[in-house]
Amino acid sequence: MDDPEDIRGWQRLSSGITTSGRLEPHDPARLAAIGTRHVINLALDSHPEALADEGDRLAELGIAYTHIPVPFDRPTQVHYAAVRTALDSVEGPVHVHCIMNFRVSAFFYLLHRERGVSHEDALALMQEQWNPLLPGDPASEPWGALIKRLAGSPTGP
Repeated sequence: MDDPEDIRGWQRLSSGITTSGRLEPHDPARLAAIGTRHVINLALDSHPEALADEGDRLAELGIAYTHIPVPFDRPTQVHYAAVRTALDSVEGPVHVHCIMNFRVSAFFYLLHRERGVSHEDALALMQEQWNPLLPGDPASEPWGALIKRLAGSPTGP
């Protein structure tokens, strides 16, 4: 089966990791069809576009589920550490999502940088979804600040 690229913000990062924005009711079955074994959700349950009973829907298909709610306006190092720990401990293939694939892409930028990927390459992957390092967008400021705090200078090692 082909990747369900029509899921909002769909991105395949590797053979074992896919990411996206929100899931719709028919998407868990599509993730199961491509072999996803674990889903990590970073969206808040209270978001109007959140998939109700997501964990239960995935469990019915034999897909494990981890929920790490990350407030879009207040991401922290603790949230990033929880995502990193979850990724390191789950059996893949894994799918990581939020509502727009903004939270996810920012955390993967940090993860890539931590694992030695150049700023340019990590930024190119993140920019397929958004770029919180660009000045002038108040919604992006907490994410840009977190990235700069955790990754240092974007042009650094």
